[in-house]
Amino acid sequence: MDILSYSFMQHAFLAAFLVSICIGIVGSLVVVNRMVFLSGGIAHGSYGGIGLAIYFGIFPLVGASIFAIFLSLVVAIVSYKNRERMDPIIGAMWAAGMSIGIIFTDLTPGYNVDIMSYLFGSIISVSNRDLIVMGIFDVIIVLLVSLLHKDFLAMSFDSEFAKLRGVKEKALYYLLIVLIGISIIVSVRAVGLILVIALMSIPTFMAEKISSSLYRMMYIATILTIIFTFAGLFLSYFLNISSGAAIIFVASTLFFIFVVLSKTKKYFR
Repeated sequence: MDILSYSFMQHAFLAAFLVSICIGIVGSLVVVNRMVFLSGGIAHGSYGGIGLAIYFGIFPLVGASIFAIFLSLVVAIVSYKNRERMDPIIGAMWAAGMSIGIIFTDLTPGYNVDIMSYLFGSIISVSNRDLIVMGIFDVIIVLLVSLLHKDFLAMSFDSEFAKLRGVKEKALYYLLIVLIGISIIVSVRAVGLILVIALMSIPTFMAEKISSSLYRMMYIATILTIIFTFAGLFLSYFLNISSGAAIIFVASTLFFIFVVLSKTKKYFR
């Protein structure tokens, strides 16, 4: 338990808990609505916000948040009527955001921000300011999804039925994509923009296979994400390796074990 005597590890575990909440909730909506690739485009494109924030001397997480929400709204507007043919647009957005981030980072004279921590995560370097931003976003996500749970459920499984029920499906679709952008920003310090999609999809995919409802899926996905992030933190601490990579390594390993056991169970039935 000596690991908890260090303040930076206390911050890391608290950050892991906050990340798990938003991943469990929003990640479940991403998986059931088949938006994993779209989420990847927003995640990588958000690097443009980090580059702009560094250039203009703004706190990087705030810059990334503004840029991610703006990017989410653009994606929502473009993709709403044409969801089946979004791959080229998402790919272009992905590349454009990354290139903007790199260009503005290069143009910043004498910058001393650890860019790698935003690309691949550095949860052990989370600051009080990071925790405050993550906590605020978590509260927003929990409140919105709690209030609109039935509407999200209807839209996720039958959008036409949702419209017949009077659900404002277009506005809800826009809101969901903005929530995806917010959850990506919450997760950036944990696993980085490069690895965030793995954390968003692995626990929710596993939860989907053993859940009978969307609410239960969110709950199980949150618990699984807590397990993955906490185990990854212990692994990174004792082996002195990158925390983001350790978290995804744990998640991926348990995911493959889960898949093998599921296939084996079906085979011997």
